[in-house]
Amino acid sequence: MQLAFHQVDAFSDRPFSGNPAMVYRLDSWLADDLMQKIAAEHNLAETAFLVREGQAWHIRWFTPTTEVPLCGHATLASAFVLFEIYNESAERIDFTCKSGPLSVSREGDRLWLDFPTIVPSEIGVTLDVERALGVEAVDVLGSNELFVVLDSEQAVLDCQPDMAALAKLPWLGAIVTARGNQHDFVSRYFAPAIGINEDPVTGSTHCSLIPYWAKRLGKSNLTACQRSARGGELFCRLEGERVKIGGNATLVASGTLFLG
Repeated sequence: MQLAFHQVDAFSDRPFSGNPAMVYRLDSWLADDLMQKIAAEHNLAETAFLVREGQAWHIRWFTPTTEVPLCGHATLASAFVLFEIYNESAERIDFTCKSGPLSVSREGDRLWLDFPTIVPSEIGVTLDVERALGVEAVDVLGSNELFVVLDSEQAVLDCQPDMAALAKLPWLGAIVTARGNQHDFVSRYFAPAIGINEDPVTGSTHCSLIPYWAKRLGKSNLTACQRSARGGELFCRLEGERVKIGGNATLVASGTLFLG
């Protein structure tokens, strides 16, 4: 069996920046363990698999070690592949997944994710969190992710987590964030427990970042930058119980996987 794949740099208008994702459009589902092996073979933060179900596309995401319930950049990459490679004619693509309905709309050369808000709850600063991240926290919140507010963009850049300690904390991963110098806010995301020490650009974390910063800054349209080594720029809107996350995408490779 042979399967076509497409590698896309999401949240970037040029190659070798943003967050790379691998995309497979399938006619029917592969076995879960096979999809996990394919994701491990590519060894990117996320590999997305798509199957048409009715008018929507069922989407699943795998890191090199596990399946995850929600992923922004690989959804953006998947929509880009459907629009640009498979010539989807609609201006909006609907997805279904474990986290509920999602969609991606095309506006000019920018794609917009429509995701649910995830509002983190107050936890409070603890020594375990500060030691694991190597920071002095202004505030600590949490949902399925640890959400740590720092006092400056430089503090976000200087963050050097103890990955082993961070992986032992009871959250999927850790967001560190602060007000930005040239953007409304900046962030980084670390998830060693699921095989990603640092994710280059993470759409799903903005489900929490956008409502937090919208409330704090008193505005519903924001600009964001994820300050990883590759980096990426995100355009953000809070619309009630939903967030819109805009960005560009760039195709960097296409090929064939041979399964013997």
